[in-house]
Amino acid sequence: MINFLILPILIPLITGVLLIFANKSIMLQRWIAGLSAFMTVVVAAMLVQKVKNDGVQTLNLSNWDAPFGITLVSDMLSALLVLTTSVVAFACIIYSFKGIGEEREKFHYYAAFNFLIVGVNGAFTTGDIFNLFVFFEVMLMSSYVLILLGGTKIQLRESIKYILVNVISSALFVISIAYLYSVVGTLNMAHISVRLSELSGISQPGIVTIIGVLFLIVFGLKGAIFPLYFWLPGSYYAPPVPVMAIFGALLTKVGVYSIIRTYSLFFFEEAGYIQQLLIVLAILTIVGGLIGAIAYWDVKKIVIYNIIVAVGLILFGIATMNQDALTGSVFYLIHDMIIKAALFLLVGLMAAIAGTSNLRSMGGMIKRYPGLGWTFFLAALALAGIPPLSGFVGKLLIVQGGFASEHYWGAAIVLMSSLFVLISIMKIFINGIWGKPRAFENEERVPYKKLLIAPVILVILSVCYGVGADFVYPYISQAAETLTNTNIYIDAVLKE
Repeated sequence: MINFLILPILIPLITGVLLIFANKSIMLQRWIAGLSAFMTVVVAAMLVQKVKNDGVQTLNLSNWDAPFGITLVSDMLSALLVLTTSVVAFACIIYSFKGIGEEREKFHYYAAFNFLIVGVNGAFTTGDIFNLFVFFEVMLMSSYVLILLGGTKIQLRESIKYILVNVISSALFVISIAYLYSVVGTLNMAHISVRLSELSGISQPGIVTIIGVLFLIVFGLKGAIFPLYFWLPGSYYAPPVPVMAIFGALLTKVGVYSIIRTYSLFFFEEAGYIQQLLIVLAILTIVGGLIGAIAYWDVKKIVIYNIIVAVGLILFGIATMNQDALTGSVFYLIHDMIIKAALFLLVGLMAAIAGTSNLRSMGGMIKRYPGLGWTFFLAALALAGIPPLSGFVGKLLIVQGGFASEHYWGAAIVLMSSLFVLISIMKIFINGIWGKPRAFENEERVPYKKLLIAPVILVILSVCYGVGADFVYPYISQAAETLTNTNIYIDAVLKE
């Protein structure tokens, strides 16, 4: 029987290798990349259903059983994130056909894109802490290529900061893993959880707390939490629109997922200190993101700072660590991956039509581009959490979890953030989409209808995700249950 667990990693890996040798034909590259992305969506959907019906799926990649060999693990959280990643990647591939430019397509753009997906899906699926680092590096090396592809001045300038930050965080990651291994003597994440539980009663917890803070710094740098998000606005602003969309939708979410996984499996015994630290950082992350989103008049920067707001919201739910909050965080995480990709593609299309991303130089686009205008309007409402759209359900559950755990200030800030997010994103609609129509010099050259296909698909999915919350809730609830009852994950991996 086919093990769907490895296919979302294997398909883009094989595709990336094939595309290296198909660089002379752009049309062939597009067909291979598009078909591969669609196949990945199909197998990821089958994996989700498999996990729903049969529970946590595992695959040992050698003759050694866990915890001695390398193990891939797919619980419902992992499977849902792999499916969402595959859907977002498919949409960005479609947009890239007309939105990335042939010059970039010639230089292995689609190959690097597929290797990036290998890293993301691998990070979501691995059950080994060292291989989490390996998949991080696959993802990051691919992102270095994508952020530099084209060689514009802003790309070269921002890539230096991006690469430097990630090299430092990778070094810290290895150091953190080494400290953890010195304490527990294993790299399998389920086994680490068991060993830490055994040690908690007989050894001083100080070293475990230090390791927990080290991991928080590592994943905080990658996930862009306060005050470690300083690198993100410039770095994500530099690359072309499809790359910006895939970065904004996926890369920070891998850092957030890593915090969820390690926090629930490893550091639950140290919840007192790390929980309080995470709650404070989550609230500061929300506030910092809101300040940037309100302050800027550049459409790309506004959406970029809203990434930071979303990271803070999700982390607050994780730190609260009750069933409602965790369910809300998982729900909101998936929503944000879809809607951020859609918004980046939409503001990228707006910038292409206007010839600038400066909001003050736009206006009246809804007159000639009503599809763009109303698609953006729906996406803006979903981002702000207006019921019954997808942002509402996750945020409501996070707030309920916050009040249940008596974190009233944090829950109030999460509630207030909806208003400011709405103000920041409606600023784009009022000043760029609405208003007095303007004539733009190069708008006739923009393949508007073809570029609109991908964001329309994502916004429709987002609307269905919110309206059909009753249908998806059992899947989300199952993902949250694995986080609150880690024995489900541990028993499946260690076969206990």
